[in-house]
Amino acid sequence: MLLVDTNVWLSAADVRSERHDDSVALLSEHRDELATTVPVIAGSSWLILDRLGPEAQARLLDLVISRTLDLVDLMHQDWERVAALCRQYADLRLDATDASLIAVAERMRLGSIATDNHRDFLVVRPEHVATFELLP
Repeated sequence: MLLVDTNVWLSAADVRSERHDDSVALLSEHRDELATTVPVIAGSSWLILDRLGPEAQARLLDLVISRTLDLVDLMHQDWERVAALCRQYADLRLDATDASLIAVAERMRLGSIATDNHRDFLVVRPEHVATFELLP
């Protein structure tokens, strides 16, 4: 399972993005193992709607409906970890969306995250691995 961050969904949807081709290739390469959290889909959906319009947003939501990706709901323990991470890394201004990926990765013992946000994900120290492998 590969957890995918908001910026990858956004750059894959935006043909003008300099990361578009890399993001599309990554999503295609890992098509059978894509997953993300509910907060990531909510944030991605809003950003894509705002920047690219309703048709682009609908394409993202079609992925959810088609079960092409695993949509991971947060459990209470995940929310507790999200809150703890946001407090611990307040100087980074770590947001709940990124923290949700970290909490789920820890719970599911996943070591890889697809993101362009290397700053936050390299600084945060997960409980189960020394550092995350960041793709692409």
